Amino acid sequence: MLTLYPEVKPYNKFRLPVGSIHDLYIEECGNPGGIPVLVVHGGPGAGCNAAMRRFFDTTHYRIILFDQRGSGRSLPHAELLENTTQLLIDDMEAIRKKLGIEQWLLFGGSWGSTLSLAYAEVHADRVLGLILRGIFLCRGQDLHWFYQDGASHIFPDYWEDYIRLIPGNERDDFIAAYYRRLVGTDDVLRMGAAKAWATWEARCSTLRPNHGIVEHFAEPHVAMSLARIEAHYFVNEIFMKPDQVLLEAYRLGDLPGIIVHGRYDMVCPLDNALALHHAWPTSQLEIVRDAGHSALEPGIVDALIRATRTMARRFKALID
Repeated sequence: MLTLYPEVKPYNKFRLPVGSIHDLYIEECGNPGGIPVLVVHGGPGAGCNAAMRRFFDTTHYRIILFDQRGSGRSLPHAELLENTTQLLIDDMEAIRKKLGIEQWLLFGGSWGSTLSLAYAEVHADRVLGLILRGIFLCRGQDLHWFYQDGASHIFPDYWEDYIRLIPGNERDDFIAAYYRRLVGTDDVLRMGAAKAWATWEARCSTLRPNHGIVEHFAEPHVAMSLARIEAHYFVNEIFMKPDQVLLEAYRLGDLPGIIVHGRYDMVCPLDNALALHHAWPTSQLEIVRDAGHSALEPGIVDALIRATRTMARRFKALID
């Protein structure tokens, strides 16, 4: 089974102002002359981390990571103003132009798969291919499953901790109830809501308990941006038309794609990936039999690294 490549440090870090208030953090590592690949993190609001650099052979890839608006090291932290899906797509284009890249691969998981698909459906001519993990179509049924009724039956003990903060008269819509607290003025309540929201997601993300992932998600800086920005997008139906990602999958044309999805993904159930695969005939679907949602589960890591190797062979001519 393949494991992550060795740690790698960026050779370039810079900031890119976008809109009237946002300042994006961007980094590059690997081979400056390699196949350009944009790493699109999840959440929305999760931010990038060093492990995301390690899915790629640095002799073949020019690896570009960025923290989306309000996430990670981008500023202002956890900001909701001027933070929509279309603006994130525009940011990706701004990064591509800033770096002088004609076409690039997209590598995204969970919300990162959503945003990668949304970008590719608008800018298919700028995309070489996509490697996507833990597909999140952001349909109403997907949000209901994880935040209202579905995963709650698989993890009832964790669910009790998630709903404890919300009184009975608000439990008909947990996303809305959490959103009110996450945008409120009570700092203590806001942080409590952020940690409860993020911890619920982290606990459900792996097939086997992973305390390291839970601790990372619950860290105040991560929890606040993750919870606030996710809730902001979800109450606004991710700023897209219902089922838009699937309905516009035809725009992907014959772009090559590799979809990796854990069979026991309880955050984004497998039907998300299967629906996308059916709507995108040139995609390849790999179901990892012993994995959940996290990119760091052994079977997911193995499948993603095999995918990056496949794409490197396919686009080898770009660096010859």
